[in-house]
Amino acid sequence: MILTSIVTLLLGAHGQTPTVNWTINADRPGHIVSPSLYGVFFEEINCAGDGGIYAELVRNRGFEDAEKADHWKVSEGKATLDRTNPLSSASPTSIKVESNGKAVLENEGYWGMAIKNGETYELSFHSWGEGGKLAVQLVAQSGTILGQTNLTLPTGNWKQTKTTIKAFNGGDAAAKLVFRFMSIGTNNLDMVSLFPKATWKNRANGLRKDLVQMLDDMKPAFVRFPGGCWIEGETMALALRWKQTVGNLQDRRTQPNLWRYMSTNGLGYHEYLQMCEDIKSDALFVINCGMSHREVVPMDKMDEYVQDALDAVEYAIGPVDSTWGALRAKNGHPKPFPLKYLQIGNENGGPNYDARYGLMYRAIKQKYPQVNLIANLWGGRPQSTPVDILDEHYYSNPEFFVSNADRYDNYDRKRPKIYVGEYAVTQGNGVGSLKGALAEAAFMAGMERNSDIVTMSSYAPLFANVNNKAWNPDLIYFDSHRVVATPSYHVQKLFFTNRAHQAIPSQFSNVPTTKRSFPAGGFGIGTWNTKADFKDIKVTQGDKVLFESKDGAGLTNELGSWEAKDGAYSQTGDATPARAFAGSDDWKNYTVELKARKVSGAEGFMVTVGRRGRGDYVWWNLGGWGNTQHGVEVAMGGGKSILAQRNGRIESGRWYSLKLEYTEDRMKGYIDGQLALNQQLVEPKSLHGVSGFDKGRQTAILKLVNVSDQPYDVEIDLTSTGWKDVVGAIDTLSGQNTDENSLDSPKIVAPKQGFLLRKPAKFIYRIEPRTLAILKVKKA
Repeated sequence: MILTSIVTLLLGAHGQTPTVNWTINADRPGHIVSPSLYGVFFEEINCAGDGGIYAELVRNRGFEDAEKADHWKVSEGKATLDRTNPLSSASPTSIKVESNGKAVLENEGYWGMAIKNGETYELSFHSWGEGGKLAVQLVAQSGTILGQTNLTLPTGNWKQTKTTIKAFNGGDAAAKLVFRFMSIGTNNLDMVSLFPKATWKNRANGLRKDLVQMLDDMKPAFVRFPGGCWIEGETMALALRWKQTVGNLQDRRTQPNLWRYMSTNGLGYHEYLQMCEDIKSDALFVINCGMSHREVVPMDKMDEYVQDALDAVEYAIGPVDSTWGALRAKNGHPKPFPLKYLQIGNENGGPNYDARYGLMYRAIKQKYPQVNLIANLWGGRPQSTPVDILDEHYYSNPEFFVSNADRYDNYDRKRPKIYVGEYAVTQGNGVGSLKGALAEAAFMAGMERNSDIVTMSSYAPLFANVNNKAWNPDLIYFDSHRVVATPSYHVQKLFFTNRAHQAIPSQFSNVPTTKRSFPAGGFGIGTWNTKADFKDIKVTQGDKVLFESKDGAGLTNELGSWEAKDGAYSQTGDATPARAFAGSDDWKNYTVELKARKVSGAEGFMVTVGRRGRGDYVWWNLGGWGNTQHGVEVAMGGGKSILAQRNGRIESGRWYSLKLEYTEDRMKGYIDGQLALNQQLVEPKSLHGVSGFDKGRQTAILKLVNVSDQPYDVEIDLTSTGWKDVVGAIDTLSGQNTDENSLDSPKIVAPKQGFLLRKPAKFIYRIEPRTLAILKVKKA
């Protein structure tokens, strides 16, 4: 996931309530709002699937997680992992239990099993051995037996046992599954599974009802799955291959997840497609394109990956007499699934991606022209092959999203359609605060306003088990028995369920903005995983020379391996980053000039300005992002973010003459005398909005976001509708910037409903500080 940002300040004016004018031009209707604008992105991260939405209660059911029986406990007997008689090639390990008539085997699941009084649970396992009497119990933390079934283990080779256990004696949020072997003898167990019978739509191998309900309530247009970095893998051996996730559970691969836990793939390709159908969403499948985080499949070996993509489409929508369509039917679904999109890779870029994207694009388009294909924007987009939809990712602080609310207003409509596939406020946002949610709302208003070009979007990540968070924040938090919506969830749901059918152009006037300046501070040089030389460094302020050094003398080394040699100051290591600096915190309005040469490594070099400490600076990053981009990054308060970015690279062995003019309101950078950077700071607005029309309900949908600490009287002008008077309903979300929801306090931030009583078509609506308001207005 890429972290992209800009640093600004959200400041509200105080005193008399200002009036802002908002004119709605209903007589000049705009584009049709993209029906696919709002979707969700499900990634197997944070135990979102295993230990989350996938309703399996047993952890390490196939005993494949480690070289020891992780998450299992044995007492009064002996238990060892055994690979002498595999259940299947995908599940070669079982547990051998040697019982003296009292052996006990326990599993606590994913931080405790939520057992509900009166509910029925479906137990299954495979066994082989000498047989004997067995009691299987659901046991509370207190030791109370909540439910029990008594069985006789079969003898001989592998056989499956299926039964049910009813919780007849209470419930517990952190119960465990207990096997009591009451006969003397040896037996092997594998694929030990316990599901609540009451899954979403009561499906076998099903999904946790309360979590899917959260998705269903949002009414997403599509579901992107299953990743994310999960589909890439750290290496190709760890990449997700969908064919290993369908069919019998014992034939599915259990594999290490990039996010540091084991995945059973019980929630596999078929189950994802079924979930999409069940919540009436289109499916967006992301497939590996022959690239992992560390490795790239040679082009002459790519046929297998191209075929995987074609077969994935055939499994989802192919006829039942096709190879993979027949398997879909065999797995219980003869009708096609709602697969509408296929994304080729995730966060892949550069020449390697360009070649592999083109190969897969051409093959899929030839056979399945109806499938919409999505490309990655990662250090540039593919150039050699058409791009239908381009996936952009943004993770940042609240100020980035507020400042970029107008990002797409002037976007070239001849360029590819945009899918903002991953975005969230990830800095200065606690575990998911109202401040972050409102910043996202401002950004979403901009996307909806430009939904002729931004046709799709999805927040990320979607789910997080509070016991295993690998990312922060997340949209929905849960534990074994509870679920809570973050403020961002409420924003998403309000936008999803109030999407207009047609955009209405509108204009604000008198909206306050915040004046901002680049920070004062010293200067520096640096690299990122790159060896480089620097010389002839000079810093001037008008006619005054602030710093001058031919070979770096006078610089203070901060990070990396620096040395003066051959008349230059050289970074000889691979630190990420390496930095050296000079100057004082009060330096401003100065110019840095120097020469720089890349010796070797992954990227180029950096010129730092406005440095006030290790975590507060601005740098001009040349050849960043894998030597694909030049950009300006701003670090403040522990977060680093992007202010500007464009294509560019740095050649090795060549001396570059660099000049950076740094003033309070502008940065101008020159490479070999050519202007390469001309960047001002964006002045963020306090109010953001988007207007549209719901033809079916003959209702104007007005979304208004106030990110400031100041209330505003908004004069809304709807006279262009021809309506004399109006009435309506209003949904609001508001509170303090730092307000968060938790499992123990789930409704600190929650939507409120109100009414707009009869008013003239031009009326004043007061929006309170830190508020999202959605007005649904119609003719009185």
